[in-house]
Amino acid sequence: MRLTHRPVAEQDLAAICAFTQSVAELFYCFPKADFPLTPEQLQAAIDQRSDSTVVLLEGAVVAFANFYRWETGGVCAIGNVMVAPAARGRGVARYLIEQMLDTAFTRHQACEVQVSCFNPNVAGLLLYPQLGFLPCGVEERAGKGGERLALIHFQRNAAALSRLPAGSVG
Repeated sequence: MRLTHRPVAEQDLAAICAFTQSVAELFYCFPKADFPLTPEQLQAAIDQRSDSTVVLLEGAVVAFANFYRWETGGVCAIGNVMVAPAARGRGVARYLIEQMLDTAFTRHQACEVQVSCFNPNVAGLLLYPQLGFLPCGVEERAGKGGERLALIHFQRNAAALSRLPAGSVG
């Protein structure tokens, strides 16, 4: 499996919009958007964010993320993390988050990277600690249907790079 990454391009938007398969899935990665996600909604978010990145699997766009907060020498916060259904469970999200970490620590000289994950997203809740993130808070949120959800906040500082297990990329 060959994964690469690059900045998002306009021609990627329709593919990215197809990644979320339900109202709940879209809410978990883009709470302010309305289902189904449209290229216009996605472009509006991209315009307000930084380092919007896609992952390619053998040339096809299979994942997307960006920073909704980015401070040189400060905090970068990863958002809009989306993976195509056919690419889930194949290491694509790990690769994407590793690239976002590299961008945060290298381009922005971030001292800390944050990411948040809703409690039904078990894959994300299990992935982030494997990549050196530590839980740092829980916030109650209401889902699109008014249901109670927990938004778990994670953080990782640059010093965590030296504590990752062998084989992990910083």
